[in-house]
Amino acid sequence: MIYQIAGMLGAGVLMAASAWADESSVRKGFEARFPTMKIDSVTRMPFAGLYEVVFDGQVVYTDEKLTYLMSGNLFDLRTAQERNLTRERRDQIASGSLVKAQPNAIKRVKGSGKRIVYTFEDPNCGYCKQLQKELNKMTDITIYTFLLPILSPDSAEKSKAIWCAKDRAKAWDDMMIKSVSPANAAKNCTTPLEENQALAQRFGVRGTPAVYLANGQQVGGFLPAEKLEQALAAGQ
Repeated sequence: MIYQIAGMLGAGVLMAASAWADESSVRKGFEARFPTMKIDSVTRMPFAGLYEVVFDGQVVYTDEKLTYLMSGNLFDLRTAQERNLTRERRDQIASGSLVKAQPNAIKRVKGSGKRIVYTFEDPNCGYCKQLQKELNKMTDITIYTFLLPILSPDSAEKSKAIWCAKDRAKAWDDMMIKSVSPANAAKNCTTPLEENQALAQRFGVRGTPAVYLANGQQVGGFLPAEKLEQALAAGQ
């Protein structure tokens, strides 16, 4: 989506306009210029004349006159350890989106389940099957797996069968560990596969597995258990 805007902007100049007074005015100006874009929020940054605009999960910046549009990472250098404000905001957006989408994921709880991990996976993905073995080594973790059938022609059929099984968690484990398809899956049930695809696109997920922490941080694709343990400890 951001590339669409960049192409329309050319050198980056949006439009010449009169000064905008607040977030509401910037929002109206942005909506007038890009009527097809769904704006999630407009926030005045702690720097003179700079506004953050979030749309479709993307974070960009514009000036109060709506003269320029900037994409990329914005750093705050006022502290001893510089902060990547853009990354923090993207993680925050991802975290909220993942929590909201939990009903569309297969939920597995190990031990206390106090730590949370989100994954996007395809039942035909070899690295996803390796990830399953690593996750089985861990405890005190809740895993939300979003089925994302993108690899093979029958990925969607397998994903549907898993989602429509009486015990989704067991069906997923059997598929990934034993390569056993679920038996007696409901023939007519509603699946969240399209919603999962839209969520993955919002995050820019292009392959499986994709692993996220509860704080919205993506920690990579396949990870050995010890590396995921380290990521969870660092993300607390």
